[in-house]
Amino acid sequence: MLATLLLAGSAMADERWAPHAVAGPVDQLSVAGNACGPAALLASLRCGSEKWRGVPERIPGSSDKSKLLYIIRAHGIRPSASLKGRNRWTGAGINAEDLADIAEELAAIGGLPNPKTESILLQKREKPDKLLRRSHDRLRDSLKDGFPPVLSLRRYVWRNGAWQALQGHFVTVVMVPEKLERGASSHEFVYFDPWGGKKVRGSFRIPPLPVLSTDGKTSSCLEAVVPDANIGRSKVRSGERTVVVPTVITGRW
Repeated sequence: MLATLLLAGSAMADERWAPHAVAGPVDQLSVAGNACGPAALLASLRCGSEKWRGVPERIPGSSDKSKLLYIIRAHGIRPSASLKGRNRWTGAGINAEDLADIAEELAAIGGLPNPKTESILLQKREKPDKLLRRSHDRLRDSLKDGFPPVLSLRRYVWRNGAWQALQGHFVTVVMVPEKLERGASSHEFVYFDPWGGKKVRGSFRIPPLPVLSTDGKTSSCLEAVVPDANIGRSKVRSGERTVVVPTVITGRW
């Protein structure tokens, strides 16, 4: 019995979880198929530390559906700062920049600091292993700070001699390893998928073959191995190479 408890404790010590992951995911389908951004953000707030959990308590509504509708109507139906001539939230969903603006406005409700947003595509003079560590550090530090990060995922397909984006999706990351081993080329993570409101496990890895490469040799991104995620699958043609790429993190670090 003691050995079992010690092993369980060791496993937990190796993982960094959202402070209140027990709150569970938010199902975007209670509102619309294009509400993944607001749903992932709401899940992040209610799964965070006590100070962040106070924000959704102040959002009008007694259910996930009513709170999501409020976020969309009060914050999503506003002019986009990044896309001229359209609102933040439309029939096509929302982009990472506009979702970050909504996150700032919701944080202000609780008098809390603005969440940060960072691209996790390869930077100049950055190598893939450093990108893996940078993205892991951002995810872990945000969980440690009490704000489960919102992650933007995008499916790409190799078509007509170029990588083409098919569909984007937002999820809430609720667990990553506390540390990465030296020389690590991948790591697992647990996330809440707002499509159906599911708790799912996946992994990040350095792609084995070049993806979004500018030189045909080095990937400009990581790959998210998320077999349970239904991101743009119906748009992939038979025989095409396709990958899901993590592109942007919104959190606290």
